[in-house]
Amino acid sequence: MTLLLDDNAVRAAFDWKLAITALRDAYAGPVDDTRYPARLMARGDNSWLRVLSGAASDGLMGAKLIAAALGTRRASYLIPLFDQHSAELVALMDGHSVTGYRTAATSALAADLLTAPGPVSVAVIGSGFEAKNHVHALSAIRELKSVQVYSPRAESRARFRSELSGLPVVPADTPEAAVHGASLVVCAARSRDESPTLLGRWLRPGTTVVSIGSTLPEQREVDSEVIVRADVLVADMVEEVLTDTGDLLAARAEGVDTTSRVTGLADLVAGRHPGRTGDDQIVLYKSVGAAVQDLAVAGMCVRNAQRLGIGTELPIGISPIQK
Repeated sequence: MTLLLDDNAVRAAFDWKLAITALRDAYAGPVDDTRYPARLMARGDNSWLRVLSGAASDGLMGAKLIAAALGTRRASYLIPLFDQHSAELVALMDGHSVTGYRTAATSALAADLLTAPGPVSVAVIGSGFEAKNHVHALSAIRELKSVQVYSPRAESRARFRSELSGLPVVPADTPEAAVHGASLVVCAARSRDESPTLLGRWLRPGTTVVSIGSTLPEQREVDSEVIVRADVLVADMVEEVLTDTGDLLAARAEGVDTTSRVTGLADLVAGRHPGRTGDDQIVLYKSVGAAVQDLAVAGMCVRNAQRLGIGTELPIGISPIQK
């Protein structure tokens, strides 16, 4: 039978530690273009449909489909998952929350591998759902000594602190003040004019930076000095980070060498790249999102939902045919 998980069911089935473990297992396995091909985009009249597909190493295969109606500013996310052995439709899922969860959980995995062992002092630039998800994800695998948050509006910073009341969150008046003393900086917001929100001159030696907000050529989140000062650049999708993100394109236009220091997250997880090799190194993790992340987290949610009895079994199914 096919399991249907709406957004409430996905949220109920989700677990940060299980998600990070699923992502660690996924990135330790094969993540080549054969299993996870490049994303596709179909454009209609004031609309588009994006498809991220893959065959995961956990026995499931599927895709995340994002349908956007630009005129009404609405979008829908759908994830179908199939059994690789039988081709049976295992689950249909609302993919909205999966997207936010997988981004933060993958960042936490990368940060765990790139920061020194032990408690971390975190700076968060941004106070929206991505910023909150990142703090939740990090707190699932590391002790947080402090969380300094900056957002332009004081009420947003206060709300962020209230919504994370069980954690040591302290609002900061400026982004530089938030970054001061932090061992891990999370960039989870862009400015309205696309000017960088993190400047390299603010970083102390040994800092790890997580940047998730610049995923298109016209978007900026960190300035070129961050790229210059980074001893190691880790990307979830190397080619897309190098060619599609405004931060890396701007740095290259200024003559900064980016390609020689970039490695893939899969190489880091599998131990093919050492990552940080010195306590004083500055390390940057850049993320654009990937199907391997969507499918790893979606698969975890389905397995946990089955274990907990969450979701609705569809009364009818889509039966595989003999080919």
